[in-house]
Amino acid sequence: MEYNFLGKTILIVEDEVVNQFFFEKSLKKTRANLFFVKNGYEAIAMVKNNSEIDLVLMDVRLPGMDGIETTNQIKQINPELPIIIQTANVLPSVYESAYVNGCNEFITKPINIETLLKILDKYLIY
Repeated sequence: MEYNFLGKTILIVEDEVVNQFFFEKSLKKTRANLFFVKNGYEAIAMVKNNSEIDLVLMDVRLPGMDGIETTNQIKQINPELPIIIQTANVLPSVYESAYVNGCNEFITKPINIETLLKILDKYLIY
């Protein structure tokens, strides 16, 4: 299936260059505008300064502030902003903590691109 997110902006919070490349390559055909940051502090600043962000794709393991705390902070700034947590850590405690702190969806690594696109479509169709 083809997905067209033209006019939508996704903030990708990911510190691993190889994963950034994966998202850039995988999402290129969707025509979404992609912003990349490497840590939670940059993500919070980006959300504060860019009202056009439509969705955040958040890694859990980040330098400094982790993705779950960053999610909590972003939700305090913009409670309506969808945040998709992505991680290789599938412990129930991580899953539960992610939802308690405001994430909308949770996807595990390695990421199935079709699953990711369906989730993005769910939140970017408005």
